[in-house]
Amino acid sequence: MAALNISNLHRQASPDDHLIICIGRTHGSAGTDIGFALADALKINYYDVEIFNQVLERLEAEKDSIADRDNFATKLHELHESLPDTRAKRRVSDFSRYHGLPKKDAVFFNQSDLIRDMAKKEDFIVMGRCADVILTNNRIPHISIFITAPFQQRVRRMMEVNHLEFKEACKLLKKLDRQHERYYNFYTGRKWGDAVNYDLCINSASYGIKESVELIERMIDKYPTKK
Repeated sequence: MAALNISNLHRQASPDDHLIICIGRTHGSAGTDIGFALADALKINYYDVEIFNQVLERLEAEKDSIADRDNFATKLHELHESLPDTRAKRRVSDFSRYHGLPKKDAVFFNQSDLIRDMAKKEDFIVMGRCADVILTNNRIPHISIFITAPFQQRVRRMMEVNHLEFKEACKLLKKLDRQHERYYNFYTGRKWGDAVNYDLCINSASYGIKESVELIERMIDKYPTKK
């Protein structure tokens, strides 16, 4: 996969290529702030999980409003309406909506489709969502970045930003990082945060937000796109 990404990154640029930056980060490393600042400096769009969820919900609503229901969907709907408002009813609803896939898997596949479609149309920065591997597997050129910082400094940042006590910040930080690691490892087969999987790894504690953005911009200057 690493060889494939290098090939994608350095192949001859096409007029259809866009500047796409995939950012992974540990919590408390200011990765989100760096992503926002970079998007602002480059004048391109920024996408994260909240934005993706909103877009997918809107697309789902639009699809439901125009799609014809087949017999199977109709029967599921009738069964759903006949059930009391219980966990079983919610399961039937999810089965109908996601065609039998677990909801988290369906959301991931829908996000993957959305990321691929976006890559054909615009320059953007995407935070997380396994976007680096999704684009690599589809041979779409991109830059992959991982941002982190020492644990103690991340804890202090979590305490300041979320107004938490030390023990609470440590517990929350470990929980959030564990969730990201499991998600990434499960859907990609790669190891989250492993330097060999990224084009650039940054210790934000050594650079801060402004210098981290400048470092990434210097890398982009060498990126072979129409830009």
